[in-house]
Amino acid sequence: MNPIHPTENKERANARIAGWFYLVAAVASIFALSFYQPILFDPGYLLEGAKNANQILFGAFLELLSVVAVAGTAIMLSPTLKKFNESLTLAYFSFRFIEAILILIGALSVLSLLTLSQAYTNAPSPDIATFQTNGSVLKAVHDWTFILGPNFMLGINTFLYSYIFYRTQLIPTKISILGLAGAITIFLASLLEMFGIFPQVSLWGVLFALPVFVYEMTLAIWLIAKGFNPTYLSK
Repeated sequence: MNPIHPTENKERANARIAGWFYLVAAVASIFALSFYQPILFDPGYLLEGAKNANQILFGAFLELLSVVAVAGTAIMLSPTLKKFNESLTLAYFSFRFIEAILILIGALSVLSLLTLSQAYTNAPSPDIATFQTNGSVLKAVHDWTFILGPNFMLGINTFLYSYIFYRTQLIPTKISILGLAGAITIFLASLLEMFGIFPQVSLWGVLFALPVFVYEMTLAIWLIAKGFNPTYLSK
């Protein structure tokens, strides 16, 4: 039996960690959005936000966890990807971190909205129009970061690293093709949402996001269970 080279062991470890990061990022972001319901989707958010402060704070914690996981995937994958295409890997790394930063800004806007809600409920005679105007601005910041981060930037960075996977066969070709398709659909979703063709949280939004979600979950399971193709790592 041929001994496993230390570099190959490191590549396997990085692949598994990246796989877990993909799972954490997906699960955390989905649950975070559901915990944000009282402050992002309830018409009475100025009152409901403060009433459900702990729920919203937990949602923000999950989103911050997602930020760490999103950045973590780039950190774990880049050492392997740059061996095959350094320039595309640098582009992927950069766009992935921009995505993480935009998600972070979105979380900060929700936390600021919670502070606004608490100020509204504690004010003896609040100026409703002023609070609603400020709330609308903070909601808009979150909406735009959602379009530009987990949609627009996600589409770009997913296409870049999936293309490297496709050319190198570090993972099965069918999975990398699914990644390329998912990158295109989520990128198109960002454009259609940006121009108001359909809202972010809608059936169409879910359908356009489904391919990239399936890809990331498939990739995560593959990386955890199998890692990268050792034949191509040795080239």
